[in-house]
This record gives sequence, C-alpha cells and structure tokens, in this order.
Amino acid sequence: MKRVLIVSPNFPPIAYPDMQRVRMALPFFGACGWEALVLKIDPAEQVGIKDPLLSDTVPPDVRVFQAGRIPIAFTSWASVRSIGLRSFFHIAALGSRIIEVERPQLIFFSTTMFPLFVLGPYWLKKHRCPYVLDFQDPWVCDELSTGGRDKRSGKRLASNWMAKILEPLAVRAAAHILCVSPAYPSMIRRRYPDVETDRFSVLPFGAAESDFEIVDSHKVHQTVFSPEDGCRHWVYVGRGGLDMAFTLRSLFGALRHARDAAPESVCKLRLHFVGTDYAGGTEAKKTVEPIANEYGVGDLVVEQTERIPYFEALKCLCDADALIVLGSDDSGYTASKIYPYILAKKPMLAIFHEKSSVVQVLVATQAGTVITFNGEDTSDRISATIFERWFRADWKAIPSTKWSEFQQYTAQNMTAQLCTRFDEVISAQGVAQC
Repeated sequence: MKRVLIVSPNFPPIAYPDMQRVRMALPFFGACGWEALVLKIDPAEQVGIKDPLLSDTVPPDVRVFQAGRIPIAFTSWASVRSIGLRSFFHIAALGSRIIEVERPQLIFFSTTMFPLFVLGPYWLKKHRCPYVLDFQDPWVCDELSTGGRDKRSGKRLASNWMAKILEPLAVRAAAHILCVSPAYPSMIRRRYPDVETDRFSVLPFGAAESDFEIVDSHKVHQTVFSPEDGCRHWVYVGRGGLDMAFTLRSLFGALRHARDAAPESVCKLRLHFVGTDYAGGTEAKKTVEPIANEYGVGDLVVEQTERIPYFEALKCLCDADALIVLGSDDSGYTASKIYPYILAKKPMLAIFHEKSSVVQVLVATQAGTVITFNGEDTSDRISATIFERWFRADWKAIPSTKWSEFQQYTAQNMTAQLCTRFDEVISAQGVAQC
C-alpha cells in the first residue's frame, strides 16, 4: 500500500470548502492502493462554521495528525491572525517527523492556505519527497475586487505581494499541479512558461452521494425558512460578490418582468441567498439585496450573509421548491457546489458564462435549465431569456437527469483519477520511499 501525506489544515469538523476534495476522497483511497495520512490544524483554533457531522464522514481507520500553533495573543499585535501562518512552523516540524517515520511516497497539498505550499520545496529538499499542489482558487490575484467585497485592503495587497514571491518557489518544484478550473493551467503557465504543460491536470471536486443519506438518517433541520409557511422558496447557497452582479441583475430583471406580467404568480415567492459573504458579523456586506432593491423586487429576496453548517445547507436544498445557481462573470469560474444541487433532485435554474465548466456538466446531465452568457451580452437580453425559459416555462418540473452521465462526476470516480495522477508522479520520479 502506497502512502500519501495530505496537508489539509481545514479538516472536519471545519466546514470550509477547501477541505471537501480530501474529505470526499478518503473513503476511496484504499481501493486505489493508497493510504492517506492527514495533517491538519486544531479546529478549536479556527473561526468560522463547524459541522460535527462532517467528522462522521471520515473513515475511522484514517490516521490524522494535528499540528500546534502560536497563540493568537502573541501575534495579534502584528495583525497576524491567520491560523495558517501561526501554524506554519508547527506543520513544517510535524510534517518532517511524519515523513521520517511513515515514509510516504508523495505529499499532497489540498488547501487554500497557500503559504503552506512552500513547505513542498522544503520537504522535497530535506526528504526528497515529491509533492502535488491543488489549486482550488488563484493564489496570485490579478484582480483584487472579486469575492464578497472589495479586496483592495492593505492586508490583501500585502498578501498578494507575498504570493508573487512564494508562488514561483512552490510551482516550479512541484511534481504535478492539480486545478479545479480549466482556466488555471494557462493562467499559471503565463507566469511560469518554463513549467511544462504535462505537469498540470484539471480535476474538479467530486459529488458525495452519501452526504444526502446523512441528511436523512440524522434528521438534519434547517432554520433559513419554513417549507410549510405557504410560500414557494427558491434557494441559492454560496458566495455573492461584485463578480456576480451581472447574473444577479439578469435574474432580478426577469423576476421584475414576471411580476409586471402576472403579479399573482410571484406574490408568494421568496428567493433565499444564503452564506453570501465569507466575513462574519459587522464585517459582512450584502451584495444581493441591494441589486434586488434596484429592480423593485427586494421584498421577494432574503439575503443571509452568514454561512451555515454544510449539512444544514444540503437540507435547505432538499426543502426548497426550486434551486438557483449563479456563476461569475469570469469564464474560468467553477462552482463545485453544482453537484449537491444536482443530487438534491429539484427544479434548477443555472446562470453561467458559456465557457464555464459548469455548463458542460449541466448540459451532459440535463439536470436543470441552463442560461448562458458571454462578454457581449447585456443583462436585459439574458433577463428576457430567463423569463421565457424559466418563468414562462414549467419551472416546477423535476429535471430528467441523466444519472448515467453523472457517474463520471462522483467522488469515487474523481478519487480514482486523483490516485492515477499520484501513481504517474511516483512512477515518473522513480520514488519507492521518501
């Protein structure tokens, strides 16, 4: 059995999206000939949403190692609050001990705590252990105004400056680079043309079908809305942001048109946007309701900026009358959350850039109504299309999903592809043990 050391600081019960690839892959590593050793950070040290049920999805035989950290009381004076930075040297030391004792053939970094990527070159030099990077988001940001709010803060600019120094060190020495979006390899190679094309693979997250069984077996409840209140509830769970303004304007333009055409058809309608900002408390900023108010449909829209536990989010999808999935104006945007939306088996409206990989998934599976746009389209034009194909059509119809096509996107299949990449790396490197 080959071994891989997986650096995944955000690990269950932490409910951050960047732990999902590892979490969903763990049940299938053994069948692919790999044993996973997971290196994480103490969840008690991390802020944000925690979902204890996530821990129940981790196979009991998986060995998990927990790194220490510098207490935040010692670093807050320098505005260093990041748990990744405060745990950097602890992870480096513990990782070295694991490598020396367990002798893994490979190291896999699957996290958006990008500064930890530079431990790859460090361990490669010290232990001769090759490593694979998992780019779930861009590390160096060419545009700093995407996401939940304007990112042109001093801290964000400093972080990007650091990324421009550290990224080339990690990327150039990596044995392989995994990307969730097909746009990422070319983006990275533009910065580092000396990195060969064959060192990149595009592999989206998989679909964890068993997660919905947990929702049922544990009788998970959600508190976002009441399915029995006589209203029709459409749900979107995920981030908002300036880069989604176009899709929001298109949607609310169509909703206003529907209200003008037949007010009674939407009077009981409620659109819920949940977890739209990664920030919490007073730092959170609404980016959905202001646009709804511009279009005169604010009374039909409810935005909850706070994120909710993962399985409660799945329950929201299950309780909804219909689902809404919104894409970015960035053609490279890949929404990994599309798989839970499909598995919820509800009427679904998806609005994405025509070049987004999400469109390929939805077209192949026929899992919902897909509205696409490009850089030449106007929001009014897309609104008209949404009105005709969703509001005037039978939006209540459950999609006739092609489940045979969906199998290629399951966590089991994606893990098999991931392990194939691991096998290719150690074969090319001639690695027996680190």
